Amino acid sequence: MTSKNIILTSEDIKQFETEGFVIVKGLFSEEDLVEIDQTFEEISNQIIPGYFTPDLNPENTDPLKRYPRVMHPHRFNETAKRFMLHKPVLNVLSELFNEEALAAQSMFYYKPPGARGQALHQDNFYLKVEPGNCIAAWTAMDQTDQENGGLLVVPKTSNYELVCPESSDSKESFTTHYVKPPKDRKPIPAIMDRGDVLFFNGNLIHGSYRNKTKNRFRRSFICHYANSSATSIGSPYRPLFRADGSEVDMDANPDGGPCGIEYDSPYIH
Repeated sequence: MTSKNIILTSEDIKQFETEGFVIVKGLFSEEDLVEIDQTFEEISNQIIPGYFTPDLNPENTDPLKRYPRVMHPHRFNETAKRFMLHKPVLNVLSELFNEEALAAQSMFYYKPPGARGQALHQDNFYLKVEPGNCIAAWTAMDQTDQENGGLLVVPKTSNYELVCPESSDSKESFTTHYVKPPKDRKPIPAIMDRGDVLFFNGNLIHGSYRNKTKNRFRRSFICHYANSSATSIGSPYRPLFRADGSEVDMDANPDGGPCGIEYDSPYIH
């Protein structure tokens, strides 16, 4: 069952424009969330080459090897594709973009207890949407807070240029890139309830710390979208999809970004 249609308030729009992010409640019903739960619980016990390759060895001590990210589940699972194109989410995106939103990517993070976080970064460094930008729709499948490694956002950095990342601390981050926030900007936690959706601009600096809990996962269903007037996007995110599920074959963007090179690992964000 789909939740009621949500229309953003003028305050929501203003926050997104000035802070670079906004949290919206009520876009998913509990029935929706349970269906997503069940789908990714089933996936977690499979090996799907190219999309999900867990280490099922019981002697493995890294929780993220047992529960890595699921990449592009919409390419092999119809439920994931349906919720990537979830109408209430697309309605919000169309208001934030002020035009039609095209779905480019889906992911699912399990983030089990003890899992490392993800160093601060900018999404459009990887998606390379031009002209325009990407927007993430980050859905909390569990309550998220600082203890279980909830997302951190750096307000008012959505208008900053993309920057070439530094190397991250591999003991704390499972990704290798780190974007240092400006001196006058500090990361703050996005405290979210199950089913809340955090929308944020592709230039916004964000990331997360380690899950410090003993028994709480921090699962999230994350999708990225491009504005329909864009003409190019990073090759790994093609094809894109309209709300009706039809494909859009946008041009591949060969630009290496601020570092002037292409990265071998396009799914680092």
